[in-house]
Formats: sequence, C-alpha cells, structure tokens
Amino acid sequence: MSTHRKIRMGMIGGGLSSFIGIVHRIAAYIGEEYTLVGGAFDTDYDKALEFAKKLELDPNRTYPNIDTFIEKELELPAEERIEAVVVVTPNFLHYPMAKQLIEAGFNVICEKPVTNTAAEAVELEELVAKHKVVFALTHTYTGYPMVRQMKAMIAEGAIGEIQKVDAQYYQGWINPVIHDKEKRASVWRLDPAKAGQSCCMGDIGVHAFNMVEYTTGLKTAKVLSDLNTLYEDNPLDIDGTAMLRFDNGVRGLVRASQIATAEENNLRIAVYGTKGSLKWEQENPNYLYHLQEGEPMHVLKPGHEYNSEFAAISTKMAPGHPEGIFDSMANIYLGTAKAIRGEEYIDGAFPTIRDGVRGMKFIEAVLASTADGNTWTEIDD
Repeated sequence: MSTHRKIRMGMIGGGLSSFIGIVHRIAAYIGEEYTLVGGAFDTDYDKALEFAKKLELDPNRTYPNIDTFIEKELELPAEERIEAVVVVTPNFLHYPMAKQLIEAGFNVICEKPVTNTAAEAVELEELVAKHKVVFALTHTYTGYPMVRQMKAMIAEGAIGEIQKVDAQYYQGWINPVIHDKEKRASVWRLDPAKAGQSCCMGDIGVHAFNMVEYTTGLKTAKVLSDLNTLYEDNPLDIDGTAMLRFDNGVRGLVRASQIATAEENNLRIAVYGTKGSLKWEQENPNYLYHLQEGEPMHVLKPGHEYNSEFAAISTKMAPGHPEGIFDSMANIYLGTAKAIRGEEYIDGAFPTIRDGVRGMKFIEAVLASTADGNTWTEIDD
C-alpha cells in the first residue's frame, strides 16, 4: 500500500449505465492510490447528479459537460484540483476530449481506441510531450501478472531468439445480430461515425497486436491483411487475419473475429523461440505455459518466488487465489499513479500514448492492405 496521499481522480462518462466505468473505478480503488472526486458522468445532467448521489460525491464537483468540468476545476487551487481524468466515453469522443484535457494540463487515463485516426493519435502524442502530462491507455491485458512474467522471460532470453509469434482474439457476440439487416444497422460498433474506421480490428484485433509488441519487444514493420465485413451493406470489418513482418525479419500473425460463434473473450498469444516457447490465454490468465524441446511442459503461476520482479509487484494475492480483469486494470492504474507522482516504475507498467499511436497505425495499415487487394503495407513510424 502506498504511503502517499491518494490522487484526486475525475471521470468523463462512466455513469449509471456504463459497464466500463465500473471496471475503471474498481481498478482505481484496488491499489488505494486514487479517490474519485467528481466528473461529467452523463450527457443527461440529472442522471449525472443521480449517479453522484449514489456514490456520495459532491454535487458541486459533478458537471454537465467537459467544458464546464475543465473551467470549474481550473478555478480551484492546485492542491484541490482533480489531477487525473478517466475518459470512458464512446470511441468517437476519445480524441477531442483527451485533447481538451491534455491542453488544460490534466493527466489522462483513456479507454481505447485512443482516437479514430493515426494522425489524431500522433497529435495527442505531441501534445502529451508539450504539456508534460501523463497519458495512460487502458490496454488492460498488459496488466496481468503472467503477461508481465512472459515479457520479462522473453527479454531475459528464456526462449532464445524469437522465430514466430501467433496472437488471436476471438469473440462471437456479433453473430446473433449480423445476419439480420435491421439489427446490424442498429449496432453502434458497426457505425463508422461512432466506432471509427474499424470494428473487429479496431476493437479487439488491436489488443492482440498490442500484446505481440508488448510481450516480445518487437516492432511490426509491415502487414498483409484480409478483412471480412460478411455483408455488402455492413461498412466495418467483423473478422480478419493479418500477417506481420517485424523489423528484424521475424514473422507473426494476428487473428481476430467477432463472428467466432459462441466464443467469449478468447485472447491468446504464443511466442516461439530457438530454445522454447511461451503461451498465455486471457480466459485462464493465471497460467503461463513454458515449453522446451525434450522437457515436460512447465506451468508458471502468480505469487511464487520463481517469477520476475515485474510479475511479483503485479500480484496482489497469495498463490492459488485467482486474479482477474479488475486486478489487471488495477496494475495499470498503479503504474500510472507512480508516473503522476514522479516515482520510479518498471518500463511497461502502463500503456502510453505511444502504444495508442502504434495501435492506430496498425489498424490503418490492415485496412489499407485489404483495400489494396491484400498487399504488404508498411506501418510508417
């Protein structure tokens, strides 16, 4: 537990009807590093006030919109002002709201996708550097202890030189609606005005891509993709595969689908090296599988002394007590808190705006590759 005072936190969005808002609040509370002070929780101000009353928040720090939030908070003395703002609005609002907050000097914790375009992400990266604020992007899966153990083992050479990377994220949630014309026309994630340029790759494929670069430390140089909208009147992809070539010549694969019937959140990654391989899956996150030629498979679990320092500080419970998505998100919040306070933290403690830029450039590259007839397309960086 930190001996420092808690960071004053605000939220844009995340009110009564928000599932992801609850996830963020629980994650922030787990490490006892933050206290929720106020925010602009809903476009309906009455609902925002109802939400504030439910959480016993000061109604005077509950604002009708982000403009009022910024104006009124900046009028307060620095020692009372909200320090970190969580953006949990629909996708198309991430960029304009994050931009406003950064320019006003607030630290930002933002849901992904960070923006609708790569150019917007690059602009935010420049603004973060200019205004010297902390920006965390909640690629939640990077917070799992065994993902961090995987990252540490690969960096230490436990599997030798990387030869192949295979990541997938399969869901089936859209299958019940996609085959009905009226239903698919009513899903906001299939509306470019609200979801952005991509549905499947933008929503979950980018998570798999992020996991590839996070765990391996490799940088993707180019992609060749094949995306599927299934129906001509459906504007956004709901399934796709992207082959990757990294800057050192190694090959990889990202597979993503939202029509993988009956799948839930089947995110998996396997990294194969010259000396062995490591495999992890999100639906059983406490197990990291280490395979070596001629050896029994080793299964690593959180909370044990054989794990790295990074995995150890990311584990909150004794061995045998499962930790899940809230704990993973909490580790990102913990790393962000250290950065806000100017304390030392391990590289990779939270995804940054750089991860957001990389993710948006990946999304645009796979879209361009498919549009160009499935050709190799560079990720310009």
